Amino acid sequence: MSIAAILVSPLAMIAAQAAEPASAEPVSEPVVIDDPVLQDVEDVPLDDRRRPGIERELPDPIVQDNEGAVRAPPPEAFYTKYDGSEGDLTLDVALPDRARITSTLCPAGGDTTIYTLYPNLRSLCRSKLDPFHHNLLKGDRPLGKGRPGFLKGEDWYLILTGISDTVVEPRSFPIPVGVQTTSDPDRLDVFGRSDSLVLAQTFIAGVSLLKGMTAFKPPAVEYRLTLAGQYNYVDVPERRVLEVEPSEDSERHDMFVGVQEAFVDYHLARFDSKRYDFFSVRAGIQPWQSDFRGFLFQDNQLGIRFFGNRDNNRWQFNAAAFWRVEKDTNSGLNDITQSPRDDYVFTANVYRQDFPVVGMTSQLSVTYNMNREAGDIEVDKNGFPVRPALLGNLRGRDYDVVYFGHAMDGHFGRVNLTTQLYGAFGEDRNDIFTDGESRIQAFFAAAEASYDVNWLRFRLSGLYASGDGDPYDGKEKGFDAIFENPVFAGADTSYWIRQTIPFAGGGRAIGVNGRNGILNSLRSSKEQGQSNFNNPGTILVGAGVDADLTPDVRVSANWNHLWFDKTDVVQVLRSEGSIPTSIGHDISVAGIWRPWANQNAVLRLSGAVFDPSAGFGDLFVAEGRDDRFYSILANATFAF
Repeated sequence: MSIAAILVSPLAMIAAQAAEPASAEPVSEPVVIDDPVLQDVEDVPLDDRRRPGIERELPDPIVQDNEGAVRAPPPEAFYTKYDGSEGDLTLDVALPDRARITSTLCPAGGDTTIYTLYPNLRSLCRSKLDPFHHNLLKGDRPLGKGRPGFLKGEDWYLILTGISDTVVEPRSFPIPVGVQTTSDPDRLDVFGRSDSLVLAQTFIAGVSLLKGMTAFKPPAVEYRLTLAGQYNYVDVPERRVLEVEPSEDSERHDMFVGVQEAFVDYHLARFDSKRYDFFSVRAGIQPWQSDFRGFLFQDNQLGIRFFGNRDNNRWQFNAAAFWRVEKDTNSGLNDITQSPRDDYVFTANVYRQDFPVVGMTSQLSVTYNMNREAGDIEVDKNGFPVRPALLGNLRGRDYDVVYFGHAMDGHFGRVNLTTQLYGAFGEDRNDIFTDGESRIQAFFAAAEASYDVNWLRFRLSGLYASGDGDPYDGKEKGFDAIFENPVFAGADTSYWIRQTIPFAGGGRAIGVNGRNGILNSLRSSKEQGQSNFNNPGTILVGAGVDADLTPDVRVSANWNHLWFDKTDVVQVLRSEGSIPTSIGHDISVAGIWRPWANQNAVLRLSGAVFDPSAGFGDLFVAEGRDDRFYSILANATFAF
């Protein structure tokens, strides 16, 4: 049947019925429907239509008094093609893709005719420097004919990224007095003044070239390069803290540029043409995160990664191998001018969404860290040895360790929950206490639960990392990560996570914990040192609250209490008979303001106070010196 016949026949029937006398057909009684499903359907009025047997008034017509709004054109505005045969009335309109439609709303060349017809369109046409509207530089429209010649085919998109990150950080921590000299002649104690200052300005610039219609499916090819440059200034009250030479000043200026991303991502296959499940490979310096909160290995490293998804993205999988790049000492950025380390990471994981319940994602992972740096002697740019660490017998180490992990992230009803379990098993062939082989058997568990009440989110946090209770038994039971960056228990707002505590008296150039790390691992450096499974372990219990005062202002408060799991290793290294396990209380408050209610501008001010307990005081608090420590962080981030 033709389109015209389909449209005309019902109209003719309605007109014929309207012409008959009212008494020609008896009025039927209203139909009563008992089915609740059908009742719900009947409750929805149909515009300008009446169903047979149903007596119901039509709803009031919807009238829009929105002058200047862009409405859909009437049918007669479209071009049509009709060959004369019955029913062959078809539309013949060439529509561009979604990206090119927007270019017609903002014509080039100064043609303002469309603005005369539709004045409100002017608000859609913005500068190329405006990242919030359709922008060629942000991948909203494909590159035209002027694209580089090596980009074959159509639908290439360009994404430019620029980030400015500014840090002003006054702080205090136990600072040991230099052995050879001090900036103050009357300073004879082990610890001197504790106040210091850090200023850091980082600029990040990135470029990405994508091929493909990326609104509905992953890109076919991606090329990405990201560089980061940082200037930092540090001022401390003691010598031999920033530089190994006693003659150097107690302040330092430093600059460095690192390559944070440089990879090619190639789309290998698509499993389902409707759901766009895919399989891809990515090679080069790229970001990697082993778990939801960055407990084990979160870094930008040189490697190759195979990844994809199945079953409408309910299954996600990764398999990757990394060859660790050396880091710059003071900025922590990748230093590709040095040879990569003899440190290799092989990892694989699988995610399952809505398991074990809807709203919860589960992950299983296995990670193998193979370190062959026993013969390396690495000194950082400030003159301090980092490999081997100046701890125990001062010997280099080779080790193999496999991490088995299980994680969950999501919610059970209204309770948000993140959990992480790790077991670390392997062999260290150069134990720092016995000079022989030792078995690695260490464990880690963490959980954070939160509950939302209107504009408040209440949080509870708990973490356990096992410690070594006997340094001489041929077993290393202290859990350590590969490269941790935890977003947990207040993250870098927390004093203990943000600051490094020097292990004065037990090792040289050794920290109890690492900057932006939560584990008491006794490493020379998180960036350049080796994992150490002879450590006292970490226990944390915390509580916090996030308050969204307005859509762009959030205030967070956190309280954490920390302990060593076991202090036997610390007692041996410090030659002390008894050290309590309690470390102290960490209290912090942070305010975050996003003036545009997005991540393009984020201003943060936080403050933390650390109140030592008996264990920390026994190790690091000197008579007549500070017995409380603070950390203030002012951070401004702007992104394009």
